[in-house]
Amino acid sequence: MPRWKALPDELDPQVREFAGQLRRLVDRSGLSVAAVADRTGYDRTSWERYLGGRLLAPKAAVLALAEVTGTNPVHLTTMWELAERAWSRSEQRQDRTMEAARADRGRAPLGEFGPARPAGAHAPPAAPGPTGRRPPKARAPEPARGPGRHRRRIVMFLAGVIGALLVITSAVLLTDLGGSDDKPAAQPSPSRSASAPALPAGVKCVAASCTGQDPELMGCTDKLVQTVGSAKVGVSVVEVRYSKICGAAWARLKQVAPGDRVRISAAATAGDEVVADAYRDTYTKMLAVQGPAAAKACATLKSGKSGCATGRAGAVPSGTTGTGPSGTTSTGQ
Repeated sequence: MPRWKALPDELDPQVREFAGQLRRLVDRSGLSVAAVADRTGYDRTSWERYLGGRLLAPKAAVLALAEVTGTNPVHLTTMWELAERAWSRSEQRQDRTMEAARADRGRAPLGEFGPARPAGAHAPPAAPGPTGRRPPKARAPEPARGPGRHRRRIVMFLAGVIGALLVITSAVLLTDLGGSDDKPAAQPSPSRSASAPALPAGVKCVAASCTGQDPELMGCTDKLVQTVGSAKVGVSVVEVRYSKICGAAWARLKQVAPGDRVRISAAATAGDEVVADAYRDTYTKMLAVQGPAAAKACATLKSGKSGCATGRAGAVPSGTTGTGPSGTTSTGQ
């Protein structure tokens, strides 16, 4: 039985080649995935995703693997940069596809898939057809009604009103007597349509339920995430990461040194803060936000420099940093 499962068919060729190279390095080293995880500082679940093509390995993890396997990191770093750009393009295509699917689902109940009717137009009248009916005969004039018949109608009307009032009063009294046992009234069961929408396979939370959760463990990182803001802070880069499916954001700090701090927040809500304990990319837990523009990631380096990145509604390719109209800011440079 082969050691590795086949890589996903939809992988970009650059990402497929890079994942295959990582597998070859592990094979040549003779190490198991658990041993690689133990020696690089990244957990086994993450390495299974990296080597299975389900998640792009961060640069720090790639450098750690090169050190463990005795590989020259220069060529491996070049392959990683090409794979990261390809992965970012794939994320953007996935995002556009999901937006189109949502728009189709929203238009379907309104019948927008059929031919549109011009504004102000009315449905055409039905064509007249033969009915086979004869024209109505002229009715003879009714005889004049006397005062006795008019009085009988008034009496019958009043009797009907009094009877209706008696029925209503009886129903109210019976309802009150029947409900005096102090039992709470039965609440209507929630309708099936009010239940939460089905999530894609592997996604385990959405919106508020994602707050305080790890994005990898909750399945919010597999091609469902974008970098929506970034800023350079000294030699490091702080990023706002956002998952539309999960409706949550988190902060990631790249080019990290032990003692560096990174924090995620939204408006007046303070989210998770993490202190790096090794030379590898560090990310916070998630915080539910109302769109990417509501999220803010801030970093404070051990050197004293600090900076923040603010998310924006438009997608920013992974790995892009800078300041200006994109909505990202930085201080203490």
